[in-house]
Amino acid sequence: MFQARSLDIDDFADGCPVSADTLGKIYRAHVEILPSLIADIPPLTRARLAAFLYGRSHTRDLGLQVAATCDATTMRSMSGDLGATIHAQSRQTSARPTWGDETRNASKRISLAGSAMAGGHFA
Repeated sequence: MFQARSLDIDDFADGCPVSADTLGKIYRAHVEILPSLIADIPPLTRARLAAFLYGRSHTRDLGLQVAATCDATTMRSMSGDLGATIHAQSRQTSARPTWGDETRNASKRISLAGSAMAGGHFA
């Protein structure tokens, strides 16, 4: 019989350049607190951490935030072209998503009121 086990921070820390405890604090930190949390992490380790976080879909944005505290040379020396790309992306502003934008959908209003009568049935 298969028995499920619960996951903890150690399951995600495999290969992480910082301790599981530090990783957990960084993961739970608010954007405003993050710079002070990672300020004491050496630059090379911070660059490795940025690449580690960026490489996981659920922590990609966090990786970009950490990369924003690194310089381009350090990022490139730790992760090559990927490090340079992460560093460049960390300096770009992203466009606001358009899905769910009321102004975009306002011109194409669709009424489903007639669909109840289409088959001769009333709701």
